[in-house]
Amino acid sequence: MSKYVVRRLLQMIPVILGTTFLIYAMVFALPGDPTAGKCGERRCSDAYIAAYYEKYNLNDPLPVQYVKYLGKLVQGDLGVNQYEVPVREDLAQRYQVTGKLALMAVVFEVVIGISAGILAGVRKGRFVDNLVLVSTLVVISIPVFVIGALAQYFLGVKLGLFPVTVSADATFYELMLPAMVLGSLSVAYVARLTRTNLAENLRSDYVRTATAKGLARRRAVGIHALRNSLIPVVTFVGFDFGALLGGAIVTERIFNIQGVGGYIFRGIQTRDGVAVVGAVTALVIVYLFVNLLVDLMYGFLDPRISHD
Repeated sequence: MSKYVVRRLLQMIPVILGTTFLIYAMVFALPGDPTAGKCGERRCSDAYIAAYYEKYNLNDPLPVQYVKYLGKLVQGDLGVNQYEVPVREDLAQRYQVTGKLALMAVVFEVVIGISAGILAGVRKGRFVDNLVLVSTLVVISIPVFVIGALAQYFLGVKLGLFPVTVSADATFYELMLPAMVLGSLSVAYVARLTRTNLAENLRSDYVRTATAKGLARRRAVGIHALRNSLIPVVTFVGFDFGALLGGAIVTERIFNIQGVGGYIFRGIQTRDGVAVVGAVTALVIVYLFVNLLVDLMYGFLDPRISHD
């Protein structure tokens, strides 16, 4: 393991501590009765309230509560939700679905977005460039729940190309339409980002010099200009993967996907603080490791970037 990786792992520790403390404080320091709604329309009994406070350490000051939670987190224990199910077990099943959905959305945005950006960048000012700019602007201006409803109606109901809901098995075919909806906004950003950086790099001196020395334009674009243009795109995609994991709530609700987004949404609705904190903490850790992987990819795209 290189010194750079070790240094980045050490840098993650204060980030994890800070973010998890903020999440824990925002969930458990909210005003109101945490047992409200746990016993239906009636107020819970005093015995139940006392047991609930004791179970989740709510009688202790907030810093003490967090330290006790952190001690369990280090051991891989994310707590037990209000249904007496370990949060880690719930997330293990739901992360497979949401992770598959997010990965498919990322592949969709990378393939379509970069391809459209390359076509627009090498033909700047022409019809293809204008078409990409206009179409991506339209996609950006439409909320994702509208795109989801339209895709569900036209591609699912009218044309019958995809199922309109996702079963508990969450097969690849069932997740294709939700993945395209989830990645649609990111496709527009990736295409515009690739197009802008590629068009700028094509005007650079090193590309003109390579072309003047006899290098074919296709190789000059693919080897020199495109690799440098993809560095900000890779940064965005790495950030977006973490955002897709946590931001799939709307898409999962539209297509009835039993994933992490729906789990967090239901936890907020029922004020299940342990479930919400555990799920968001897991998202933070995954997000940090994805960004570490993105940083390591910089050296592959540009050998001048060193991680010594």
